[in-house]
Amino acid sequence: MSTNQVEKFQDEVAIPEGVTITQNKNMLEFVGPLGKTYKNFRDIPVQVEISDGKVHLNAIGTRKKDYSILHTARSIIRNICEGLVEGYTIKMKVVFSHFPITVKVEGKKVLIENFQGERAPRVTNIVGNTKVIPKGEDVILTGEVLTDITQTAANIELKSKVKNKDHRVFLDGVYIFEKKKGIEK
Repeated sequence: MSTNQVEKFQDEVAIPEGVTITQNKNMLEFVGPLGKTYKNFRDIPVQVEISDGKVHLNAIGTRKKDYSILHTARSIIRNICEGLVEGYTIKMKVVFSHFPITVKVEGKKVLIENFQGERAPRVTNIVGNTKVIPKGEDVILTGEVLTDITQTAANIELKSKVKNKDHRVFLDGVYIFEKKKGIEK
């Protein structure tokens, strides 16, 4: 194998100012101005090493699949670092035609009440340290870890899905309408 092919299966991520990363075997601990989080790389076939302000990644194999896994690990680390410095915000809109839907937060659960006149609320979980703030007809999700925020938004969107009816006519639900970097108050 030539040196160009070997270099192709190596990558590095620069650690931004204000973020420190410590490694304990396959577990990485990220500490930044907005908080701290952990990521386990045990199930991701990539060798991770931290030295002189950079995270060095080496793919285990030399196949196309290993190349894509390497870049997935790179983007996971980059997103966590960006989130600990800037944070992420997702805005969702509550849409209804007849029965007014209300969204409430109780602990680590989101309650979607009065969805199409249902008596029992639809309940979904909040993932990680995501903060869910209902403001009138908007629901604002903020946090440091992009995967946790997007998974929470997807859970809310799926819980408010209309079943056994024409989706072109019954548009009730809670939908994502804006994603951006930075934490909105």
